[in-house]
Amino acid sequence: MRRPLIAGNWKMYKTPAEAAAFAAAFREAAAGFAGTAEVALCPAFPALVDVSRALAGSGIALGAQNMFWAPEGAYTGEVSAAMLRDAGCRYVILGHSERRQYFGETDEGVNRKAAVALENGLIPIVCVGETLEQREAGVTENVVTGQVRGCLAEFGGVKIAGLVIAYEPVWAIGTGRTASEKDAQEVIGLIRRTVEELSGAQAAAAVRILYGGSVKPENTAGLMRQPDIDGALVGGASLDPAVFARIVGAAEEVYRP
Repeated sequence: MRRPLIAGNWKMYKTPAEAAAFAAAFREAAAGFAGTAEVALCPAFPALVDVSRALAGSGIALGAQNMFWAPEGAYTGEVSAAMLRDAGCRYVILGHSERRQYFGETDEGVNRKAAVALENGLIPIVCVGETLEQREAGVTENVVTGQVRGCLAEFGGVKIAGLVIAYEPVWAIGTGRTASEKDAQEVIGLIRRTVEELSGAQAAAAVRILYGGSVKPENTAGLMRQPDIDGALVGGASLDPAVFARIVGAAEEVYRP
């Protein structure tokens, strides 16, 4: 059985002090969780070490929001996989739509980064998703499967099984609009079938696929009950420790044995 993952993407919010205070508050709120769902916090780079220290011994994982593929070098402003690993990261988000929109990231670049992340013991959370214009044009299937194929090109089944895919419809990120449970399941089921075509049934059965896009405590359970949805990549709602704890709690109720 795939262990669900609830990851909070804080984007460009919270100073190191604010992030550490959140981690301490969330750790207290999460003390009663059964641990059925894995939880990860993904702060901005300057806060990684502070949050890592605040989470030490809690079982809550640390993730970063991006990385570069080179091990080191003259790449001003970039961060390597080894740096993230040594800061305590287990996860790294790659190819988020905001990275694609504002910084020109491509499927090919995400593919290169994901390979390096895996080589360095990090678990990539590879993001895919269509814009509102693409959805209205009826090309969601082509866009999403194309991103999956591009981001995972030449990955074998073992590599794919060891990473996480996050379906985030761009039109639902930060807008308050959420894909319906049916729509989310339909696209995530499509992603799983695409993985099967790429690397076989075993990899498709093992890879975790998350939903992201205006996830809230009120819609978490309905999304998590879908057969192919293995958790959530949470944006705005992850910035409040009490709200994020309610999301994790709702997921745990669904997955409780």
